[in-house]
Amino acid sequence: MKVLVVGSGGREHALVEKLIQSPRVKKIFCAPGNAGIAQHAECVPINADDIARLLLFVEEKGIDLTVVGPEVPLSLGIVDAFKQKKFAIFGPDKKSAQLEASKAFAKRLMKKYAIATARYESFTDSAAAGAYVRSLPAQTRLVVKADGLAGGKGVIICDTTGEALDAIAAIMQKKSFGAAGKEVVIEEFLEGQEASLQLFVDGKNYSLMPAAQDHKRIFDHDAGPNTGGMGAYAPAPLLTDSLTDKVKKTIIEPLIAGFVAEGIHYTGVLYIGLMIHKGIPSVLEFNCRFGDPETQVVLPLLKTDLIEIFEAVHAGRLKTADIQWHHKSAVCVVLAAKGYPGEYAKNAVIDGLDTAVAMKNVAVFHAGTAKNVLGETITAGGRVLGVTGTGSTTGQAITAAYQAVSCISFDGMQFRTDIGKKALS
Repeated sequence: MKVLVVGSGGREHALVEKLIQSPRVKKIFCAPGNAGIAQHAECVPINADDIARLLLFVEEKGIDLTVVGPEVPLSLGIVDAFKQKKFAIFGPDKKSAQLEASKAFAKRLMKKYAIATARYESFTDSAAAGAYVRSLPAQTRLVVKADGLAGGKGVIICDTTGEALDAIAAIMQKKSFGAAGKEVVIEEFLEGQEASLQLFVDGKNYSLMPAAQDHKRIFDHDAGPNTGGMGAYAPAPLLTDSLTDKVKKTIIEPLIAGFVAEGIHYTGVLYIGLMIHKGIPSVLEFNCRFGDPETQVVLPLLKTDLIEIFEAVHAGRLKTADIQWHHKSAVCVVLAAKGYPGEYAKNAVIDGLDTAVAMKNVAVFHAGTAKNVLGETITAGGRVLGVTGTGSTTGQAITAAYQAVSCISFDGMQFRTDIGKKALS
């Protein structure tokens, strides 16, 4: 098979690494890819959202399967365009992708099908949003969200009325997240611990991946602003078997039944961001693709050929698919550029990569990297690398990951030192 992976981040690097393990894959292309992906695949200079050029490329190269990594092309209807041309593609169509592309759409769907989530209101007018916030008790903790896609950063946690009003102004008036802020969702702040659960879905059936826990805040102990994710680990012991059963019965099965009732044929990967409080799960968000950095800890645990899973999804036979996972743990530590998640520096030379990659039980996934004219690997994004360690236990995986991190350096490199520690406690 010839496979095209669409995207350029750590998630796509993890997908490429897993796909090259399949004996059925002859050649992998990646559009546009990055410096790390280029070691395993042929990178082509086509942006992930340039659907017309991607269609031409697939036709010219005789691509057998396209796998979409990021959310933007899904929300633009890349799957619909490919299916119209009878090209095989893995991911949900545009109608399905609204679940991530519009938080208001997702909240309305959850409300309609009695899926547990935070109480909310949505607004397209900043004055009305401000009036709503002022009507609440002064110390009400709120979460203000840009409705559309904001690269994982359009969520602001607010402890006071003033902070909530500032968040509304930033999103709706200052356009901090661009067009994503035309509408805001204002919801109650939920207490508890977060967990990420991903599943393959074929329209009616689903298959769970190991639960993971992401670390969204930039600094240790969950301090500082939200990011696209500073690290993750899997499996997450927070999601016990009994709690996972609750998630199935109260969230996943009602949601899939809701899809069918709404005429949504959802296929691909569904990501559920959960808040667990006193043994009760609630939905924080849905994503319509593999999570980042959760993919960098989940896929290394996959034993089954990923191509076979994609085919089972496409054929609607997930119910009978035998998907197996290694009984191991994985921990991913994200190395970010100076200034991230705000304006960040680029073009810093990265040292120590070869040493880290050569270490046992370590994988280094490139997220924001490029090559300079001297052939050196340099920083080219906010999240630069995802360093994943694996082991028989979470503790062993943490040790492997941080030993590899200690080998890598670049100017202004920042990372959290507590990834995975929640699992140990």
